[in-house]
Amino acid sequence: MTWDTAWAGERASEALAYLAQHYPEASASPELHPHQDAAHDAAAAEDEGRYLEALRGYMRAGRDEVLRIRKEAA
Repeated sequence: MTWDTAWAGERASEALAYLAQHYPEASASPELHPHQDAAHDAAAAEDEGRYLEALRGYMRAGRDEVLRIRKEAA
């Protein structure tokens, strides 16, 4: 089975849209870089499971970072 780049792009778009909608402050956070790198590496390896887990980690990291920022601001 070959890697479906359209499918992968849709999943990445969904992850980005989720963060933009719920946690817009996370968009430029360097805390997300390791998760972006993990998703890229999984895509390069054509590993669907790792790719989805990396995107889930990306969304969790964005949420966690924004919650930390909001807590410090309060």
